[in-house]
Amino acid sequence: MAVKFEKTSGWLDWYQGPSKPRFQVPPGSVDAHCHVFGPGERFPFAPERKYTPCDASREQLVALRDHLGFSRNVIVQATCHGADNAALLDALQHSGGMARGIVTVRRSITDRELQDMHQAGVRGVRFNFVKRLVDFTPRDELMEIAARIAPLGWHVVIYFEAVDLPELWDFFTALPATVVVDHMGRPDVTKPVDGEEFELFVKFMRDHPNVWSKVSCPERLSVSGPPALDGERNAYRDVVPFARRIVETFPDRVLWGTDWPHPNLKHHMPDDGLLVDFIPHIAVSPELQRKLLVDNPMRLYWPEEGQNMSPHVHIRSLPPEGASASLRRLGGG
Repeated sequence: MAVKFEKTSGWLDWYQGPSKPRFQVPPGSVDAHCHVFGPGERFPFAPERKYTPCDASREQLVALRDHLGFSRNVIVQATCHGADNAALLDALQHSGGMARGIVTVRRSITDRELQDMHQAGVRGVRFNFVKRLVDFTPRDELMEIAARIAPLGWHVVIYFEAVDLPELWDFFTALPATVVVDHMGRPDVTKPVDGEEFELFVKFMRDHPNVWSKVSCPERLSVSGPPALDGERNAYRDVVPFARRIVETFPDRVLWGTDWPHPNLKHHMPDDGLLVDFIPHIAVSPELQRKLLVDNPMRLYWPEEGQNMSPHVHIRSLPPEGASASLRRLGGG
């Protein structure tokens, strides 16, 4: 019997009818951080979840990808699905090879299950340290998982808040893999970009060349905005100096993603088209834009394609009529 899930009160639904970005992303661009949720009746949410999101299907994600001008996605397991990666794996299996995945696993997972995930397109695991979103997982379990995925060539995605970096430093720097930080470690953008807290994050990346960062989610980090709404194409100006510093200091180790469908937002829900227009403010040259959106994610997630991928080919995993129908369900197109 299908279970009916009610979205957590106060959380906003994703933006209907996204605008067309003015900034045209380079051919072959990758949205390197997004999610699929449910649909809950088919892919139930985890009993231990801290929130219940609205449904956000793989068809809707593909329609948004094409609308924004991206070619590929990296789909990240969110905490509302716990360690049940069924919705994510389903999206990968229907992507025609144009999506990769980051999963959440427990130490009980078998080697065969890891191999099956790799075949489906999984390339990493996510460790979440944001205390309001997850319960504590013993670090010895996380280190055991990191060691088991290393032979597959997977990397570890870490999600934490800036204030917690000092206590997590030793664990992070001991991880035996490439490490990708979600959203610059959530800096406090009311503090100076050259202040002690953000300098520690820069040192983390500078001293450890295996560490990458996503310069994503300005809508979560911004305090003064303005938000990416109502035609605002110069949004989140308080976040720009932080993201731009990381992009310019570590141009070969940065990624960007929409974070669609933007779970857990209460203040405002960004227009994803206007969110794309944030990119040229933080990657100001064509070279930096191509590294951020094409070269870096391809090297990390599709290394087997190397330089063989034509930068001018945009491959769709839905036929035109399927994408159009999904875009209509987004409220646009």
